[in-house]
Amino acid sequence: QVQLVESGGGLVQPGGSLRLSCAASRIIFSIYNMGWYRQAPGKQREMVASILSGGTTTYADSVKGRFTISRDNSKNTVYLQMNSLKPEDTAVYYCGASWTNSYWGQGTQVTVSS
Repeated sequence: QVQLVESGGGLVQPGGSLRLSCAASRIIFSIYNMGWYRQAPGKQREMVASILSGGTTTYADSVKGRFTISRDNSKNTVYLQMNSLKPEDTAVYYCGASWTNSYWGQGTQVTVSS
């Protein structure tokens, strides 16, 4: 069974940083397109950042210049470095993998508050 396990969430003050990790198992990680998504209370899930199997990255306008997505195929892991965090970044962050099938992690809570 495919598993995506996120970690690294938590409570951080505005302006702070967090690094999320998503470890994948039971997939050929290197061929999958990977993404980070988030869902705030009362809102729809939205794409935050994605990285294709070839390394091309895409970001939501709201996080450009603050967040960086990367992947380490040797560790089957995708990362999201989040800097200059704002209260509006508060959400549950999900890792997603897509190729012929799509898979989701269980999510990790990120709360930005003073």
